[in-house]
Formats: sequence, structure tokens, C-alpha cells
Amino acid sequence: MKIKLFFGVLAILFLASCSSSRRVTVNKKKQKVTVVEHKTKLPSVQQIQHVRKLERGNKSLNKYTLQYVRKYAPLAVLEMHKYDIPASITLAQGILESGNGRSQLASKSNNHFGIKCHVGWKGEKVYHDDDEKGECFRKYKFVETSYEDHSEFLSGRRRYANLFKLRKTDYKGWAKGLKKAGYATDKKYPNKLIKIIQEYELYEFDKFTERDLKRGKRESAKRPKKPVVKVKKSIPDYYQVRKGDTLYSIARKFDTTVALIKEVNGLTSNDLSIGQRLLLK
Repeated sequence: MKIKLFFGVLAILFLASCSSSRRVTVNKKKQKVTVVEHKTKLPSVQQIQHVRKLERGNKSLNKYTLQYVRKYAPLAVLEMHKYDIPASITLAQGILESGNGRSQLASKSNNHFGIKCHVGWKGEKVYHDDDEKGECFRKYKFVETSYEDHSEFLSGRRRYANLFKLRKTDYKGWAKGLKKAGYATDKKYPNKLIKIIQEYELYEFDKFTERDLKRGKRESAKRPKKPVVKVKKSIPDYYQVRKGDTLYSIARKFDTTVALIKEVNGLTSNDLSIGQRLLLK
């Protein structure tokens, strides 16, 4: 009887230990990664000259698309050198999917690629109608995080692995490959990307080498900051007191002092009456 009891206790302890080890494994699988957001200092990739050239050559180009290229081309080139995704593809996707950065998702959540929350997302969330009503999308503090998340999304999934065997200048292969890998359900998605790339000559950004990027960083560092010019307020000769005014609020409004207002008006107290005319200088 004692022997049976002894083996019974052993069996219970063994099962308990197995059960606890399984729980630890599950917790590890469900572990979430915290998103660290940061602002990036962007280099020059000759984007200003690029946009000016486009404007001179074709006056009918969308001004918002041109603004987008001017603002985010450096970010797309940086991502290209970190993740081997053509800058033209990243930029064209951003233009198309964010409506030139003007969509509600982009303007309010800095999400330029329509990336949904998915399992394990620990960052901020926003709910937006897409394929279904009230879908969960990722919300970012900076647009830079959206770009980096997009790069990690493509480079971290097996179904896009074949794309990284293509040359970085093969934007047509990338556009078609994204559709084939299931990135978008729209049959015209590759053609839309290719049209944007060709119309705005985004393929020029795919040619930027590491050396060009270093040169661009030096150019950005040398670029002088615009001096902040403070415009001095024009002070009128008189001010008529309104309801709620005090000597202190009037002095602040016209960049003067309570003592000066009292002196030029011969005031002995801080009392004011509505409609009273005060000399200010």
C-alpha cells in the first residue's frame, strides 16, 4: 500500500512539472516586443533638384505627390541601404497607400503603408474601416517608424523572400512580385506602382550608393539654419480698455510694462474702467 502511495505521489509531481514547463513555453511564444520610436536626421538625396526638374518638365504633375517625394525620398533611400528594398518601390507604395500622406490613417496616425496591428503588436492602435469595419491599424509617433516597420514587414516574411534576389534597380520585378506574394488584392497594384515610379522618375533614387548617401549627410550638416527673425510688434499710441482688461494683460499685449503705462497716464492705482483711453508710449 505504501509503495503504491509513493509511486502515486511521484506521478503527480511529474505531471505537475510537465504542466508548468508547457505554460512557460506558451508565455514565451506570446511575448510581445516593445516598439522604440525615434526621429531620424535625413540626408540630402538631391530630392529638391529632382522635384524642380519634374516641375519644369511637366506642369500637370500632382503637386501633393511632388511634395511627398521632396519630403520622404531621403527616408526611402535610407531604408533601401538598410533593408535592400528599392527606394522607388517604398516611395511609390507610400504615395499610393497614404494618398500622398493625406489619408486619414497617414495624417492622424503616421501610418503610410496601411499596416494592420497583427498578433504581437504592442504599440499604439487606431481603428479604421478598410476591408472590414473598425479594423485595427498601427499608430506611430513618427513617419520614420512607419517606413522602418514597412521594411521589417517585407524583409521578415518568407513569402517576400524571392523579391530580395532581384536587383535593387528592378522596380518592375518588385512591383509584380509584391502582388504575386499576396501583398495586395488589387490586380492593378503592380501597374499603379510602375506608373508612379515612371511618371515621377523615382527610379533615379535607386541609383544612390552608400558614398552618395554619406555625401548627402555632409551636405545636410553644412546646410545653414535659417535665422529666426523676431518681428517687433507695432505699438499704437492709444488703447481703449475693454471688458476683462487689466494693466498687466495690456502691458503683455503691447510688449511694455505696467509701470510705464501708469507713468505716461498719471495713474496712481491699477483700477481701470471700460472705455478708458490709455496712452501706451
